[in-house]
Amino acid sequence: MTMEYRRLGKSGLKVSALSYGAWVTFADQLDARLADECMSVAYDAGVNFFDNAEAYAEGRAEEVMGEVLAAKKWPRDTYLVSSKVFFGAARKGPNQRGLSRKHVIEACEAALRRLQVDYLDLYFCHRADPETPIEETVRAMNTLIEQGKVLYWGTSEWSGQQIAEAKSIAGRLGLIGPTMEQPQFNLFTRGRIEKEYAPLYETSDGLGTTIWSPLASGFLTGKYLDGIPEGSRLSLPNMGWLAENFKGEKGAQLVATTRKLKAVADDLGMPLARLALAWCLKNPRVSTVILGASRASQLTDNLQALEAVPLLTEEVMQRIDTIAPPPKD
Repeated sequence: MTMEYRRLGKSGLKVSALSYGAWVTFADQLDARLADECMSVAYDAGVNFFDNAEAYAEGRAEEVMGEVLAAKKWPRDTYLVSSKVFFGAARKGPNQRGLSRKHVIEACEAALRRLQVDYLDLYFCHRADPETPIEETVRAMNTLIEQGKVLYWGTSEWSGQQIAEAKSIAGRLGLIGPTMEQPQFNLFTRGRIEKEYAPLYETSDGLGTTIWSPLASGFLTGKYLDGIPEGSRLSLPNMGWLAENFKGEKGAQLVATTRKLKAVADDLGMPLARLALAWCLKNPRVSTVILGASRASQLTDNLQALEAVPLLTEEVMQRIDTIAPPPKD
C-alpha cells in the first residue's frame, strides 16, 4: 500500500489520508507496549498524524503516546501530533476546563509535557464554549502559535456558524484563524461535512477536516449486528452513553442499514469496515480519516482502505446513497 498525503484544507501542511487516534483505546485498552506496536504499524505504513486530547483517559492517553514517541525517537519532522482542549484532564476545577485564555494556554503546556514534545502540530478546541467569548479563544490560540507551541489550531464539533465567526474575528484582528475542524463523519452521520460546512471550504483560507468515528464506533464493522460482544468498545463501562445510540428503534434501523451495506461490501469482495473507510476517503473534503484500532492486526486491515477507493465507482456510490441517503437540502 502506498500512503496518500492530502493538504489540510488550503494550508501547506500535508497529512496522511489515514491517521491514527488515541480515543477510547489508549490507556483504557492499550498500554504503552501495545500502543507502541500499533503506532509503529501505522508509522511504517506512512501514517504521519497521531491524534490525541487532554480528555482521553483524563490525560493518560497522552502520557502513553508520549512514552511511545520518546522511545521511538522518530525524526520530529516525520510526524504530526495533536491535542484538544475543553473537557479538562484529571482535575475538573472551574478553570481546568473550557476555552478561557487561562485553560487554553495551561492545557497546551500540560499536553506538551504528557506527549513529551516541544510543540503541537495541531491543537483543537474540543467543543465550543458558551461561557467564553470566541474572540478570547482566538486570541489565546494566536498567542500559542506566536510562541511556537502550536503550529495550526482548529475546532472539533463546532457549528459552521461558530467556525465562520472565529474566522471573521481572526481576520478583523489580523490574527491566525482556525485551519481545520474535526467532526464525526461516517455513513450514518453525513450532514456537517456534506452540507453545513460547504460554504467554508471555498473561503480564502478554506477548511481542513480530520474526521473521527468513520466506522461509527465500530458499528460499521458489522460486529454489532447480533448484539454487543464482550470486550468491544460499546461494552466498556464508560461507553454506555454511546451504546444507547445503537439500541431501540433507532438501533434496529441501523442494524437493517448495516446489513444492506454489508451486502454491497460482499459483492465487492471486501470487509464492511474497508468499504466504510473507503467511502469516507472518497470524499474530497476529507483531509484525513482517523483510525482507532485496538489491535495491530485490525489496524493493518483498516490501512488497506486506500486500495479499495477505486472500487467505489459512481454506480457503487449511488447504491450506497440509496441505502444510507445523503442529507436533505
